[in-house]
Amino acid sequence: MPRNVNWDEQGNWQVRGEWGTRDSAGRKLDLAHWQARLDELRVKYRVPAASLAILVDGTVHELAGGVLHRGTGVEATTDSVFQLGSIAKIYTATLIMRLVESGRLDLDASVADILPEFSIPDPEVAREITVRRLLSHTSGLTCDFTYDSGRGDDCLAKYVEAAGNVTLDCPPGTAISYSGIGYNVLGRITEVVTGKVWDEALKDLLLAPLGVTHTMTLPEEALRFRTAMGHLGEPGQEPEPAPSWDLMPRSAGPYGRVLSTAGDLARLARMHLNGGLAEDGTRVLSEETTALMRRREAESPDKWTVSADGWGLGWTLYDWDGVQGYGHDGASIGQYGYLRVVPSAGVAVALLTNGGGARELYAALYRELLAELAGVTMPEPFAPPARPPVVDFTPLVGVYRREGVIITVTERDGAGHVLYEFVDGMKHFSEPLHIDLVPVTDTVFAGTGVGAAFSEGYTPVVFAKLPDGTGCVYIGMRCGPKVA
Repeated sequence: MPRNVNWDEQGNWQVRGEWGTRDSAGRKLDLAHWQARLDELRVKYRVPAASLAILVDGTVHELAGGVLHRGTGVEATTDSVFQLGSIAKIYTATLIMRLVESGRLDLDASVADILPEFSIPDPEVAREITVRRLLSHTSGLTCDFTYDSGRGDDCLAKYVEAAGNVTLDCPPGTAISYSGIGYNVLGRITEVVTGKVWDEALKDLLLAPLGVTHTMTLPEEALRFRTAMGHLGEPGQEPEPAPSWDLMPRSAGPYGRVLSTAGDLARLARMHLNGGLAEDGTRVLSEETTALMRRREAESPDKWTVSADGWGLGWTLYDWDGVQGYGHDGASIGQYGYLRVVPSAGVAVALLTNGGGARELYAALYRELLAELAGVTMPEPFAPPARPPVVDFTPLVGVYRREGVIITVTERDGAGHVLYEFVDGMKHFSEPLHIDLVPVTDTVFAGTGVGAAFSEGYTPVVFAKLPDGTGCVYIGMRCGPKVA
């Protein structure tokens, strides 16, 4: 090491503009290397901009590269703001757990007792939907219900009321089925309990105590910062700016609209790793509550779409060959985010991007980063084996249904095929999708013929059974029970 190296009390060193850290065990973080690797992979996978935050030894290190908008050429910096998509659910879950910890909310309370406007077609079944089940995606409430209830402060109340006629994907407590409605209901619960709109409750009870300065929920708030534009395009081609910066209504906030820098997202992860303490020592959650949030509440039959081995109270849970972790993925129009936390190593990594082959960038970068910093061996990309097994499709053939979708599984010359049709309120969402099934096991298949936003080339199609023996199929982490 050159003689002109300066160390600070956090163990940071600087020489000729290159930064790194070393802990008491001699672990070194070569940020110059990771900046170069981020840029190399970003160019390779045609990602216009990427922002990366690495939490190691209690310190958040931030990197960025590329352009926020290919039309304007504005450069990405570490203080650039991206849309987090479904990572917003972690913010809502943390807010809910603050209310639980304070005694203002019961995890096992029936939602029907908290929200007068909450209903589903079967009132008796509605009473089985609890706060805990909303958090762990086991409420049975579906994901794909988009309703623009306006920009007013009553937008969540109107959304929950409008969702009352939406049928369940599966009975409450029987299976995971990824749920957007569930998190909007949680958002509305925070309003009823606190007397504040969700946006204000989030700021007052989480963002302010956390001490973050570049996290917000509303588009007009993002205008104060360098803000990323999403980009869309065919795989392997240079993406172009999306036709709209944001397609989500205000009511999507609790499940899908928080905006942040990668650094601020890593600071949220640090608070959870620190047993609920913010950087300045402010107590945001108790150590017991942070542990409870990452305790396994439900197993996930689909372990590939979002890499989930199970679900806690908000957190996606991972098992990397015995090394436990947690985190969440998120997507909006042309923007994709990935958060991974390895508590045994005290490491968290947050990556925010604005289009292109974001999933491929994430997979390549995180395999290297988590291996070096946390000893994690991430799984290889989801794909069928070189010699797929021979599978009897007979038990799987049939019609499966969840809210807004009919899934028809057939067999053609010994090969499986899925017709994925949007119906009812989603019938104008897309043309029917045709998916060929390549066996991975006798219940797990690699789907071809459709885009895969959360996988690297194939769409996982997973068959399972509900507790009563009813067959079901998972596509996109949504549970569709067999109906015929």
